[in-house]
Amino acid sequence: MCNQRPNLLGSLVLLGFFIFFVNGEECSNSSSLIGHESEFKMLQHQLRGVFTVVDDCSFRVSRFDMLPGSDVHWWGAMTSDFENMTSDGFVISDQKLNQTFKNASFIVRLMGNVTWDKLGVVSVWDLPTASDFGHVLLLNATESAESPPSEGNDVAPGKSNNSEPFKAPTMFDNCKKLSDKYRLRWSLNAEKGYVDIGLEATTGLLNYMAFGWAKPNSTSNLMLNADVVVTGIREDGFPFADDFYITESSVCSVKEGTATGVCPDTVYEEADSVGSSVNNTKLVYGHRIDGVSFVRYRRPLNDSDNKFDFPVNSTENLTVIWALGVIKPPDVINPYYLPVNHGGVESENFGHFSLNLSDHVDECLGPLDAENKYDQDVIIADAHAPLVVTAGPSVHYPNPPNPSKVLYINKKEAPVLKVERGVPVKFSIEAGHDVSFYITSDFLGGNASLRNRTETIYAGGQETHGVLSSPLELVWAPNRNTPDQLYYHSIFQEKMGWKVQVVDGGLSDMYNNSVNLDDQQVKFFWTIVGDSISIAARGEKKSGYLAIGFGSEMTNSYAYVGWFDRNGTGHVNTYWIDGESASAVHPTTENMTYVRCKSEEGIITLEFTRPLKPSCSHRDRPECKNMIDPTTPLKVIWAMGAKWTDGQLTERNMHSVTSQRPVRVMLTRGSAEADQDLRPVLGVHGFMMFLAWGILLPGGILSARYLKHIKGDGWFKIHMYLQCSGLAIVFLGLLFAVAELNGFSFSSTHVKFGFTAIVLACAQPVNAWLRPAKPAQGELISSKRLIWEYSHSIIGQSAVVIGVVALFTGMKHLGERNGTENVDGLNLALGLWVFLCVVTVAYLEYRERRRRKARNLSRGNWVLGNVEEDDSIDLIDSRGGFRDKDDEDRNGGRMEIQLEPLK
Repeated sequence: MCNQRPNLLGSLVLLGFFIFFVNGEECSNSSSLIGHESEFKMLQHQLRGVFTVVDDCSFRVSRFDMLPGSDVHWWGAMTSDFENMTSDGFVISDQKLNQTFKNASFIVRLMGNVTWDKLGVVSVWDLPTASDFGHVLLLNATESAESPPSEGNDVAPGKSNNSEPFKAPTMFDNCKKLSDKYRLRWSLNAEKGYVDIGLEATTGLLNYMAFGWAKPNSTSNLMLNADVVVTGIREDGFPFADDFYITESSVCSVKEGTATGVCPDTVYEEADSVGSSVNNTKLVYGHRIDGVSFVRYRRPLNDSDNKFDFPVNSTENLTVIWALGVIKPPDVINPYYLPVNHGGVESENFGHFSLNLSDHVDECLGPLDAENKYDQDVIIADAHAPLVVTAGPSVHYPNPPNPSKVLYINKKEAPVLKVERGVPVKFSIEAGHDVSFYITSDFLGGNASLRNRTETIYAGGQETHGVLSSPLELVWAPNRNTPDQLYYHSIFQEKMGWKVQVVDGGLSDMYNNSVNLDDQQVKFFWTIVGDSISIAARGEKKSGYLAIGFGSEMTNSYAYVGWFDRNGTGHVNTYWIDGESASAVHPTTENMTYVRCKSEEGIITLEFTRPLKPSCSHRDRPECKNMIDPTTPLKVIWAMGAKWTDGQLTERNMHSVTSQRPVRVMLTRGSAEADQDLRPVLGVHGFMMFLAWGILLPGGILSARYLKHIKGDGWFKIHMYLQCSGLAIVFLGLLFAVAELNGFSFSSTHVKFGFTAIVLACAQPVNAWLRPAKPAQGELISSKRLIWEYSHSIIGQSAVVIGVVALFTGMKHLGERNGTENVDGLNLALGLWVFLCVVTVAYLEYRERRRRKARNLSRGNWVLGNVEEDDSIDLIDSRGGFRDKDDEDRNGGRMEIQLEPLK
């Protein structure tokens, strides 16, 4: 015993030192709030609990339930009104509450600079959304901001400066789990002869929750002749709780003055002469929060209405029944909310059990968690109907604390607005000149820069305001880069609006262009804006990953792969592929933004935005060469497979299904062409154009230029036959290209030159038909004839020159389509042919000039012949005369000889 005392004292000393150092300093007990206990008022996230002040620097939280938030802290303010809590509130503890709490108990220590005299309200607060999940009011609050609730909607207004602690209507002594989504809570007050019952369930907005006592001594069909209370939330958000009596398992109906079915007590018997109602259930409180309906009502244990209400012995085991189901709202004939047959599976939608109100039951561990937590009215934007924006009082604003005035859209208070990407939304702003409507990335609105926060404004601004007599129209078109979640607010005040959900209405709405790739198994979408391009690809079959590549084949191509990891998270990775094995697939780091990958029933869609020309500091990296020229066709291929990974790739990760050929996507035109199918047809087109512009048409011109010295009209026939044949082949080649390409676009340089050459060539036959007559022998040539001769010659020669240029641009176009494997050789051959033609023309021109010079010298010595009738004269002689077949026609083919006397 003597040896144990020092050890005990030492342990106590160590414990004291431990408490002292853990707490940092010893807390005093000077505050009048010490020992104050109050229950949390639930506002969001199913928060429940008991708050107790321990000392001057800490408080205890017990029986604490809460669904998690994003960045939740303990928050303090002097009052719980909107302005004070959002503007003047502050964090009071280092503890974070970013988790789910289930009936938890713990101590919370205040920060060193926080004292109880600075606090009038303690709240559980989510910082990013400025949301009050729930709070308690303290005894020393200088002013209570809690206003009395609407009749039938709330209970006591909270704690003012009196000695009674606040009792939250959501807190009870007992709780029993009826099903995974339905709970029964109750608190018995046997001395005063009543029981408070709370029903809560994760159910639809217009659904009922029913609970009651079966007829005593009933053993079968317990629903018949049962005394139940039907509760729920009305369309306007207010609760109801009515006494019902069940005579049949059907919806209440009244025929010939007799009521049958599940009917309110008041239907069976009107109020008595004293004025007391047969509906003895008293509504205490109700709400609809986080997708959970909750109603609290009070029922007397011994009711005076012995006909429709059974007495309840709080110490006996009595059979009770419960149900969930759809409720029928009142109409012009029926003024009540009437339950419809609950249906469903027993123990999930209805059931019964034995209950003793005096027993202590605690089966509810943690809060109910609904899948759909938002019940705000949802307005789906229509491109043809404007959304009318007005302002009105805050009644059921979804995010407390809330201002006194909020935005209404189409007469609905702060609804969720759902819009589709690619579909314009039209707003008619009629909220007043003190409300400037805008779409923002900031949750609170009210000009985030005033709070030293950044925001992105997607539509509207300070000038976007109007009134009923003069509304302002605002049009907003969300695109594929618009975030999934935005908010509509007023730029002059915080928290006046609510959420905007941006959904994918369809890739065709989100992108300007789309084409089907090879085999119709992948669809390719794109939009070019400025110097960037947004791209999407959607597979038409289920797969583990989807890949698209830019190139003629997977080897030497840039690939974009969309896939999902084990957690179901989508990824889009980029690669440079320089071989056929898995080791040849090299990851790259492209500057991609707005990356998304989603899977719908196994069908993968990938999306991303990238610059047309990568901005790289190291040009030797492969991704720096991955440039997209909108004016040049983009070769696109695809692949699908069962599995992909961002780790070490193996042969198992390689594709199992691929495109058979690349498709050439015309980015500026919004069309696509299969690669291999185009080669034969365009090859025929190119050969025919070479035959026409490289041989026949130039040959026709050369015959008229250099064959006129031949006697007769042979040169004329050669000229005409070659020109007509060349022109016919040009038209045939043009028809081949147009038929294969389903038309043509003038955006191509090749098409521009080719079409110009064809127009000039077609002008030549018309020009020849309009040829003026040649003057008779000895007459001067007319100005019309002279103009015609020059124009015919110049147009023909220009057509051939432009046609040859079109041949070279066509070869360039062919290279862009089919690669440079064979085009380089064809370009060299075409250039060599043109060079030989130029050399030939130069030689012929040289011979022609020598022959003409020799003829001019012979004129001084010879007297035979008539220079004007000599067919060897050039196409345009020294007098400007055009020499052709007409000379011989006028002279009948005869030659005159002039004799001069000899000296």
